[in-house]
Amino acid sequence: MTPNEEEKESFRDPTTAWLGPDGIWRVVIGNERKNRGTSVLYKSKDFVHWTEAERPLHSSSETTMWECPDLFPVLIDGENALDISEIFSGIKHVLKNSVARSFVDYYTVGVYDHHNDVYTPDEGSVDNESGLRLDYGRYYASKSFFDSEKKRRIFIAWVNESTSREIDLIKGWSGLQSFPRKIWLDKGGKQLIQWPVEEIETLRTNKVDLQNITLEAGSKREISGVTAAQADVEISFSIPIAVLEQAEVLESSWTNPQEMAKKSGSSANTGVGPFGLLVLASNNIEEYTAIFFRIFKKNDKFVVLMGCDQKRSSVGLEYDKTNYGAFLDIDPLTEKLSLRTLIDHSIVESFGGGGKTCITTRAYPTLAINDNAHLFVFNNGSQHVDISNLNAWSLSQAHIN
Repeated sequence: MTPNEEEKESFRDPTTAWLGPDGIWRVVIGNERKNRGTSVLYKSKDFVHWTEAERPLHSSSETTMWECPDLFPVLIDGENALDISEIFSGIKHVLKNSVARSFVDYYTVGVYDHHNDVYTPDEGSVDNESGLRLDYGRYYASKSFFDSEKKRRIFIAWVNESTSREIDLIKGWSGLQSFPRKIWLDKGGKQLIQWPVEEIETLRTNKVDLQNITLEAGSKREISGVTAAQADVEISFSIPIAVLEQAEVLESSWTNPQEMAKKSGSSANTGVGPFGLLVLASNNIEEYTAIFFRIFKKNDKFVVLMGCDQKRSSVGLEYDKTNYGAFLDIDPLTEKLSLRTLIDHSIVESFGGGGKTCITTRAYPTLAINDNAHLFVFNNGSQHVDISNLNAWSLSQAHIN
């Protein structure tokens, strides 16, 4: 596979190859053609000599350069993963693309027509960065792998720095890999569920178990007994109906969750939330990174915003402190509002609603490091919220063979 002269700067990142029912191998290359993000398809009978197909697998006029494309099947019903070559009824396909202009990994759920080698997103599956993302924070150039032994598909991504190039050079390193995540299609068939691989649980030590905690308006509580700089925290929140009725009304102009998270962050104190977790916090709360929820009313329904507030993540001035946010597709009246957060020094990965929404960030505190890091639950809203269950563990060092 050799790009032509015009495309040599926009030709990259082959997918895992798959074998079609016709015995021909296929692979997709990331590309941009005529200002469209494009998945260029190549075919081979012998896995050595490759020929470009007559048309791309898929393209979108709403994006530009696609990097690290990833096409794979998912079961409509069930969490088990499939090898990329499997084709049968009862599956959908996911096409993930990394958009170079925005450093965003977004995906669509749709249908791969293996007869014509064309992928078509389902109706309503938004084909640009404003649609579904694997992660709404720092999470890019992801790649999935099929674990045939445990029948699972695992994603790993590049989590880049929040510092300038000059500081990266001084540090002598830049970027790291995310915690591995298992993914599968949710029961509604419209989005992926993501959850840390079970092996991470083998690193858990020093369990702290708290139940039936009420967080009054404007309160916080420290979670002691774990190493806050390396921890795994799971929380289940319970919001009484009477409290939900006091939620702030969602204005019609509030359609961009990223902007909502940037504007008010975790400090607003109107209605239900912000409430959640303060990680990598200094003893006097001068530094912290907040992972939070806010609940709004919209007509006769409720809307949940999940966010990450980094404004006070470090007293250092040279770090990027962007806030991140996304809407979480759950109904707090009938579904559990849960949060799981993994902390490993400078990386914080959070999973809301059982893995429906994920936000990854980098934090470089100067006070809240190692044994000086603290962990708190908090509620900055004007209404109380309840924690039905909270489990926290220290995380030991990973085992590398």
